[in-house]
Amino acid sequence: MNSLARMGLTWWHARKFTRLGAHCRFPIPDLHVSGHVETGESCRFRNNVTLRAHPGARIVFGNRSGCSWGCLVEARALVQIGNYTGIAEYTILTDAAPRLMGNLGPWREAPMEPRPVRIGDNCFIGSACFIGPGVTVGEGAVIAHHSVVLRDVGPYEIWGGAPARKMGHRTEGVPESKIRELQEMIARHGLQRDRYLED
Repeated sequence: MNSLARMGLTWWHARKFTRLGAHCRFPIPDLHVSGHVETGESCRFRNNVTLRAHPGARIVFGNRSGCSWGCLVEARALVQIGNYTGIAEYTILTDAAPRLMGNLGPWREAPMEPRPVRIGDNCFIGSACFIGPGVTVGEGAVIAHHSVVLRDVGPYEIWGGAPARKMGHRTEGVPESKIRELQEMIARHGLQRDRYLED
């Protein structure tokens, strides 16, 4: 895609946001945005992302965060994503779901009670995850691919599964062999360049 087309697509999609930080780029054909959606600086979204804030609700992205292909972020109250947080492809974040327990009626008529979802700074949410109403994911946490998160996740914790449970911690109780392995890998390959710093 040439630079003129990329600029045109970014301009087209930028008009859909309530507030847009500097250096955001959207060189994609399909980005669905409705309602009150805010971004910080240098946010990126891949193709077929849907950001849907119902009346009176807000979706807020921090700086240098974003969503990969096919993600859905839906808010009836608040979904907040921190700085430097990455959400991998086909993940769903929603702050409301139909209350079906004890309800024999059609699911479409079931009541919904929104409870805010908050994802901290520097988090990684793996592909095809579901993060449900009322969940807070602490700073630096990692959610493994294909996880269903229905409870709060502490800072720097690693969770996975359906339903998700704590599998470990990024810094506590890490074996010396793993720390040496990481240090050797960094010495050999260096740190990955932050592509969002190109602007």
